[in-house]
This record gives sequence, C-alpha cells and structure tokens, in this order.
Amino acid sequence: MEKATQILLVEDDPNFGAVLRDYLELNDYDVVLAKDGLQGLQAFKGLEPDLCILDVMMPHKDGFTLGSEIKEITPDMPLIFLTAKSLKEDMLKGYQVGADDYIVKPFDSEVLLYKIKAVLSRKGQTSEEDERTEFEIGSYSFNSETRELCHTDATYVLSPKESALLGLLVRNKNHLVSRSEALKKIWKDENYFTGRSMDVYVAKLRKHLKHDEDVAIINVHSEGFRLVDHVGS
Repeated sequence: MEKATQILLVEDDPNFGAVLRDYLELNDYDVVLAKDGLQGLQAFKGLEPDLCILDVMMPHKDGFTLGSEIKEITPDMPLIFLTAKSLKEDMLKGYQVGADDYIVKPFDSEVLLYKIKAVLSRKGQTSEEDERTEFEIGSYSFNSETRELCHTDATYVLSPKESALLGLLVRNKNHLVSRSEALKKIWKDENYFTGRSMDVYVAKLRKHLKHDEDVAIINVHSEGFRLVDHVGS
C-alpha cells in the first residue's frame, strides 16, 4: 500500500487547525497538527513530512522563524505559509525564508488543495530533473556539470551563476520561471540588488545565445523569464 503524503500543519487556532486537518485527511493526506512554533519544530524533528503548512502569527515562535529553522534542517522542504495579512512586506519575507506558496485567510479550501498538489508536483519534477546535466537548446548543447555552452561558432565556459541560471531556465524550457523562484534558488535572497544582479546575468546569457536566432530568453514583464528555442515557429 502506498504511503500517504504527510503534511505538518502548524496552526495556533485550535478550531481552525482541527477543521483544516480533518479536511486534508478527507482528501487522503496524513496530517500532523501542532499548535505553535515550538511544538511545530519539535514535531518536524520527529517526522519526515512531504510538506509543511505554517501559520505566520503564532505565540512562542512565529511561522517565519519556524520556516527558517526547518529550512536549516531540510533545505528542500516545501513550505506554504498561512496568514491573515496580505501585506506585500510579509509576503516578500515569506518568500525570502523559502516559501513555495503563500495563502491569505480566509481562503477557499479547494484553492489550498490545488496549491498543495502544485507544490508537491514541482518537488517531484525538480528532484528528477536535477539529475540531468546535458541539454539541447536549439543548435546549442549545454552541460551544467562542466558549465560548457557549445555552438559550432563558439564555446563558452559559464560562471557558476550563469550556469545555475541557464540550468533553471532550460529545465523549465518554454515555461515561465518567476523572478522570485530564480532569486531564491540561485541568489538565496530577493531584494533590489539581487534582482539587478540577475538582470545582468540574463543579459550575459542572451549574448552567449546570439548565434541561434531561434533561441531567446523572453522577459515576461514583472513576472520572470521564459527560455524558448523555436522563436517565430
């Protein structure tokens, strides 16, 4: 029998926490409920959850602090934050901690289910794709291990950040890579200066890819970037 996906839910409102736990269990998730950040960290250390859902405002230890501590123990642990506040600063702080998603109370339970499935799906795809080191990008070949980008007209040895960024783009070829995701994964921070730094690296990659006019890194305004290798087709 396949093991159920386990979720650690940390929520200080006992009524809301119990209702949400029961709802998730009805949808075939194995849920462990902790009532505050201290209990949450203790529970996490005794479990191997597939995903953590953390309330932001909690006594003893807030969700952002707990999320940071969880990431120190298991860097690739998916996190979804729950909050009653929709302030941009709070959302940015959550993403800087390493949040995979952020949902504001009150919310539609079906929306949360969708977000859980999407986060777990990305986790599975990432672990599988991370094993790949060789890629084709139009008439280029790219080896993320040696950091070599090769074309009949030129060969480039990329810097570590150039290689990491191109690797992220090519693993999501033809799909949007959000600025937030790239900054968190490669620069480990999301602020004005790291954002400007990333734009410089995107410009460098575009110069390296100029030998194939069907290859492009498209800027999706205010959202992120998309690597395509069939421009105009």
